[in-house]
Amino acid sequence: MSPGEASPGSAGGLRFGFGTNGFTNHRLDDVLTVLADLGYDSVGLTLDHGHLDPFAPDLPRRVAALARRLEQLGLAVVIETGAPYLLDPWHKHLPTLMSAPGAERRVDLLARAVRIAADLGSPAVHLCSGPAPDGVPADEAWKRLTAGCEEVLDIARAHGVALGFEPEPYMFVDTVERVLELRGRLGDPEGFGVTLDIGHAHCVDDLPLLDCIALAAPHLVNVQIEDMRRGVHQHLELGTGEIDFPPVLAALKASGYRGPVSVEIQGAALDAPQVARRSLEFLKAAEPF
Repeated sequence: MSPGEASPGSAGGLRFGFGTNGFTNHRLDDVLTVLADLGYDSVGLTLDHGHLDPFAPDLPRRVAALARRLEQLGLAVVIETGAPYLLDPWHKHLPTLMSAPGAERRVDLLARAVRIAADLGSPAVHLCSGPAPDGVPADEAWKRLTAGCEEVLDIARAHGVALGFEPEPYMFVDTVERVLELRGRLGDPEGFGVTLDIGHAHCVDDLPLLDCIALAAPHLVNVQIEDMRRGVHQHLELGTGEIDFPPVLAALKASGYRGPVSVEIQGAALDAPQVARRSLEFLKAAEPF
């Protein structure tokens, strides 16, 4: 199944998922069971210590068991690499592809993510830039980021997996326009797509939210969704912030995107099953026919 392609039986509807980073107090198998029981179509699997550690010595066994379980439950999966402390217990999202030294550790993580994605049938791997290195001029940061992305893109192509680069508030690449600038610096390659986080676009993009969707639409391989307030990077339950969701979902459908739309509410962990239940009910009620 190619990125953005509808799953069998989706009948042109959006495919809703939920991110495992909102279920950090649950075992991974329990997360999958809850999401399937609630009626979700997919899961956004963040590689991290608690659920699926990409550095675990028995990783092949775990991935094989996970592939069987996903198939049993009928869940699609997208691999996400935004765990903030996976590589450095003191500093969020470090090292990055712009770090010197350290970029090789981020490349290694992303290569592991690509191999896991290929084994699980995930069409894409999510990634983001992280913060700009202190004291490094913007031109040099772009050069390093582009070189790192080229290296990872070669690995992803070899495994038939797309990359979905996410603009993240207060990171070096923080808007849809900057993701597309990065794509242009790479030569607009096939297989280098966009992960669009709806809340992030509302939070920091200069463009109106529906314009962000239109700009990203030709390159979308993954969508994350939550509510948010302008200028405040806090993931909120759907319907508790400022975003008007029916036009957002209508724009995604009109664009032809049929990949996963995954709820990402990291602070949901203490009430995760109910947050997931309310989120799916909200999205189904807001989705236009």
